[in-house]
Formats: sequence, structure tokens, C-alpha cells
Amino acid sequence: MKAVPRIRSLLTLLPALALVLLTVALAAPRAAADTGVTTISEALRKSPVFVDPAASAQFSRGDADALAKKIEDHGKPLFVVVLPAGYPTANLFTNLRTATGVTGLYAIRLGDRFDARADASVLPRTAVRNLVTSVQGEQNTKTQLTDFTDRALAHMGGSAPASWGSSSSSGGISPTALIAVGAVLVAGGAGAYTLVRRNRRRHEEEQRAALERLRVVVDEDITAFGEELDRLDFHPAEPGADDAMRADYERALDAYEQAKSAMAAAHRPEDVRAVTQALEDGRFSLAQLAARREGRPLPERRPPCFFDPRHGPSVADATWTPPGGAPREVPVCAADATRLADGRDPVVREVDTDDGRRPYWDAGPAYGPWAGGYFGGGLLPGLLIGTALGGLMATPSYAADYGAGYGDFGGGYDGGDVSGSDFDPGDFGGGFGDGGGGGDFGGGGDFGGGF
Repeated sequence: MKAVPRIRSLLTLLPALALVLLTVALAAPRAAADTGVTTISEALRKSPVFVDPAASAQFSRGDADALAKKIEDHGKPLFVVVLPAGYPTANLFTNLRTATGVTGLYAIRLGDRFDARADASVLPRTAVRNLVTSVQGEQNTKTQLTDFTDRALAHMGGSAPASWGSSSSSGGISPTALIAVGAVLVAGGAGAYTLVRRNRRRHEEEQRAALERLRVVVDEDITAFGEELDRLDFHPAEPGADDAMRADYERALDAYEQAKSAMAAAHRPEDVRAVTQALEDGRFSLAQLAARREGRPLPERRPPCFFDPRHGPSVADATWTPPGGAPREVPVCAADATRLADGRDPVVREVDTDDGRRPYWDAGPAYGPWAGGYFGGGLLPGLLIGTALGGLMATPSYAADYGAGYGDFGGGYDGGDVSGSDFDPGDFGGGFGDGGGGGDFGGGGDFGGGF
């Protein structure tokens, strides 16, 4: 009778065991004779990679299996489809997303052309465009899909759909196997607890050191904004001042005080996000005030200049290529826009590191929250693709130390959820090669048209 409680206790381990089995299970992409959107979507609900039989010469079964395993191992909702050149493209992404019904990033290699679309909750449109552009010149299917997958997995959010590998069965698992798995899980839990206790103090010391280094940069930002307020030369009672101007001025002053208070209360690097967000709000209020005083139209709410947020709100997007990286669109101030147009380097915010002065995006993980306060709303992933900070922020260790990655800056990710046809069609619209930013394949058409 003593075996009964043991078996019952082992039953509580079944969810964890199912996860283990799901990790090692390989759901091979299935080719079908009928390669309509319905067939493709059914296959994608079981595995992340689908290769049309007519395109099998482009991408072998072994390559597809390897790519599918990589995606499943990362647990991200990335769907890859390989189709022959003649496959119809009208409304392709929209129809595929509707039929599959899962929020995620959808990438399609069609003949020698490539493009992608994503739900904004998984990857912002700017990031999709930059990722597609970064692999657009690669003609080899395997190379292109592998490179795209590697870069996308490092920056996208969400989790793999539960339906991947769901056809696998655990009915043949023996009690001995359950006992072995249970022992491993118990031992692992005990070991993890001991490790956490041992490393907690060291971790806290590292966090304090990171905050102190970051404090220097944040204090510079607060000081710079205070100097802007001093140079403003605005008095609420001056001739011509109206209620709107006074409200802008009050918001700027409040933002300055909020930034100072938030920095004084900061205990961890992620706490500075509130500081830089307040400064960004304050600078936009000053831009509105300046427009009212000069009789100009009120400025559009835009993110600050990417190269140095102290430059103030951006006025346009410009193409910029970091050393060793791919081109991407970044928000720039008027002065840096002129410099880039003239072929000169922008004025970049550099900070002190152990290797000397470096741009903030190459200075270490603690600058993620600092940048997140300035570039919120899901914009940051597209800006930082291919940079040291962008790569660090996509790792689990970064999430543990500095917050849950990009999700903290845009309200979080819900990729992998089953939403059926309930999604924003704007995320998947545009012609093949147009909306995703993956080059101009020409043509008009409905989804349409890119071929």
C-alpha cells in the first residue's frame, strides 16, 4: 500500500515530464501533396518549418529538421515556410496568419525571394524590416533562413505554441522512468536553491556596482535637462504667455523633479527606466512650448535622437549602419540628420567602460533600462539589432538581472497565443517584399502583389 502514495506523488511530476519530453521531441516538417494555405497552416501548428514538396530541392528535409529543432529549442513562435517561385502571393501572409491562428513571426522563402511579417506583440514592424533587410542579399536558401532565424530568435518575444509536438504520447512511460525523472527534478531543485543562496550576495554586489556606473550617465542627463530649463528664459507671466504654454512649462518642471526623485530612490539598474522616461517626457514638453512661442505647428510625438537622447526629440528617421552591422532606420535629430546626409558621422553618446569610451549600445547590459526609458513602446528591438546591447537584452540572464528584456519597454509579448483571426491585419499587410522591408520585388496587387 505504500506504493500508492508514491505513485500519486509522482503524478504531480507529469507536467514537468511533459515539458522534458517536448524538448527532446522533434516534430519534422511535413510535406503534403496539397500545399494550400490550409495545409501549410496545419503543418505549422505541429512544427515551425514547412517545405513545399516542389521546393524540396531548395531546402532539404535534414536542413528543415535542423532548423525546426533550433526554433523549438529556443521556444519562440517563429514560423518558416519554403515555397516554389510560382506560388501565388495575393494576401499570402494575412491568409496564412489567419489560418494558423497563432501570434508569431512568419517568414517565407518563395523561390529566390524572402520576406516576413509578425504580430506587433512579438516583434515591432521596424525590427521585422531590419531583420529582413539584413539577409536580403543572401541567395542560398539554407544560409538565408539560418541567418534570419538566428537573428530573429535573439530579438523576438513570445513563446512557442503549445501545439508543437502535441502529437507525441507519454502513454508508454514506465514507472521507473517517472521515478528517475522525479529524482532528477528534486535533486535539481535542491541544487538550484543552494546555488541561489550562495550567489545572492555576489549578485546584489554586481547590481550595486552596475547602478553606480550607470548613475554617472543618468546624472549627466538630469543635469543637461536642468541646463535646458535654465536657458529657456520663459516666465509664466510674460506677455504673450497663455495657459497652454504654462501647462507645457509646468510639465517640463514636473518631469525634472520626477527624474531627480526617481534617481534618488533607485536601488537597481532597472529603476533608472523611470528616470529617462521622465526626461523624455520633459523634453517633449519643452519642444511643444518652443513651437507655441514661435507660432509653429505643434511637433509630432517622436522618440528622442537615437545617437544621443540629450539631443531632444527626433525629427525624422534616417538609415544608419553600425560597424559590422546591417542598415536600419533610426530616429535622428535635425543636426544628426544633416550629418548623415553629408556622409559624416553622427554625434554619438559615449560612456565610460573598462575598455575606454564606447557608444552606449556597446557599453554593457545595465544600459538596457536606461535606453528603454527613452525608446519605449517596442521601438528598441529594431534599433539595437546586431549591437552588443541588443544581443544581451535577448538573453534569459539579462531578463533575470535587468528585467524581462524588451517586453518591459512595450507592454510585454504574447507570442505563441492562439488568437485565430483576431489580429491586426496591418501587421501582415503590404505586398510581398514591401511591408516587411525586405527589398522591392515590384508589382502591385492585393497583399498583395509583390510578385
